[in-house]
Amino acid sequence: MNLTVSTWNINSVRLRIDQVRRFLDERRPDVLCLQETKCPNDKFPLKELQSFGYPFVVHMGQKGYNGVAILSRYPFAETGTMEMCGRQDARHISVTLTQAKAASGITLHNFYVPAGGDIPDPDLNEKFRHKLQFMEELRAWGGRSRPTSAPAILVGDLNVAPLEHDVWSHKQLLDVVSHTPIETAALEELRQEAGWVDAMRALRPEPEKIYSWWSYRSPDWEAANKGRRLDHIWLSDDLAGTVRSMDVTKETRGWDRPSDHAPVTAVLEL
Repeated sequence: MNLTVSTWNINSVRLRIDQVRRFLDERRPDVLCLQETKCPNDKFPLKELQSFGYPFVVHMGQKGYNGVAILSRYPFAETGTMEMCGRQDARHISVTLTQAKAASGITLHNFYVPAGGDIPDPDLNEKFRHKLQFMEELRAWGGRSRPTSAPAILVGDLNVAPLEHDVWSHKQLLDVVSHTPIETAALEELRQEAGWVDAMRALRPEPEKIYSWWSYRSPDWEAANKGRRLDHIWLSDDLAGTVRSMDVTKETRGWDRPSDHAPVTAVLEL
């Protein structure tokens, strides 16, 4: 069977519910992981999302910012969340699929890593300090819990473009939050130590330029194409050989009232 998994920072699930519907209608992934839902649990549009053909939904949110959700065609055997950095700020949710033939038993982790503010100095910027602490806790979790010891997928807006060709200009962005050496090294170290495989770069290696985010500040984002690859799909080693395609649905960035992120999708042949 094929398992299609998409991840998308939606930047308010209620504001962009029509974009979610359109993407699901056009791409029909088996699982869609959302970040930055910006929605408290009691206001989450559960029934509407289920009506799109995704009866199995878990979500964790809060008013105005953060928030994560997973929509699935398949039921879950288990669900879970983790508190990071001692904060209940809705940045992680996980499910283990069941009744999905070859996909049964696969655990999906959906993360929303802090953006980190504008100043890449943890002494001057608490948001950047929080981001680095978050990644250090991710690293500790990888060593402690060994999430890749069984079939697993980690997705999300990780808010780091780790490689030279994950940004429009490596040299110009070395001192810009999301591509600073301290961030890129931290993300790559925690990924490698835990045994995650970067599915996009396994299938589409550098020097190909790949982006999933384009700033709202750009008056003509498509022509300028000053993007960054902030959204990722990682696979445990036993799933790495199953990936058949990886793509970014760039056209969503040009839809009416878009998110500044575009969905990233992996197709696995299990």
